[in-house]
Amino acid sequence: MIMRLSLPLAVTVILLLFLASCGIVRQASESQPETSGTEDGMVLEEGVASWYGSKFHGRATANGETYNMNAFTAAHRTLPFNTVVRVENLDTGKEVVVRINDRGPYVGNRVIDLSRRAAQEVDMEDAGTANVRLILVEEGDRPITDSNRSSRESFTVQLASYNSEREAQSFSNNIDGSRVESVTSAGVTVYRVYYGTFETSDEAREVQQRLASQGIDGFVKQMEN
Repeated sequence: MIMRLSLPLAVTVILLLFLASCGIVRQASESQPETSGTEDGMVLEEGVASWYGSKFHGRATANGETYNMNAFTAAHRTLPFNTVVRVENLDTGKEVVVRINDRGPYVGNRVIDLSRRAAQEVDMEDAGTANVRLILVEEGDRPITDSNRSSRESFTVQLASYNSEREAQSFSNNIDGSRVESVTSAGVTVYRVYYGTFETSDEAREVQQRLASQGIDGFVKQMEN
């Protein structure tokens, strides 16, 4: 018997297949990210690691994936998404390789939030936290810089984004204090118009509201995203 799909259902199926082929629908792997085999790498920082599990399992991560507590992923405040790091537990000597796909943790001096599976790998599930060292294995969506490796967030007000540097600069020339920065992600370069650099989102939001009162639209953006 030949099954016939209704038009709306057929369109939905085609759309889902298209999204999957484009890499938009993603699922975190339950295997550790592959490494090049080298043990040497840039030490990014040292600090306290924590982990998060069932409360967030199945929820969306900051980069749009679905959080899987059984996958080898982690949250970091500033490292570019898809950065791969080796996390060394300085208390036990155990280590694990994880991929950054979320933002956090936002508690005290903690530098990384591991998935439950990654926490188990370095023997910190029961303790909850551990002293760790983060070592770069592979850069992600953007290069590693002094600003995005430190866990110190910075914010700006984004006013516009263009494919053309000339158009971006033309827009910026009309707004005193704004600037143009090129951003390359997944091989595509765009030119964004930013206004100011701030240590907190509240400071950036105050400026964004002042600009809005002058008829200049924009939104607060974490510069490391």
